[in-house]
Amino acid sequence: MDPTLLQVIACPVCHGALEPDDAAGELLCTGCPRAYPVRDDIPVLLADQARTRSAE
Repeated sequence: MDPTLLQVIACPVCHGALEPDDAAGELLCTGCPRAYPVRDDIPVLLADQARTRSAE
């Protein structure tokens, strides 16, 4: 994932920063428990496509 892109995009729900999880192919929100899929190197930032992470 392009580091410049990560500085610009944010969670569409809470506007928190997103961190890449390359192993899972997701972007993890730092402000809420959502994880957004990355398909073909394109982040899918749709709330209804996000996975809710369990408490870790």
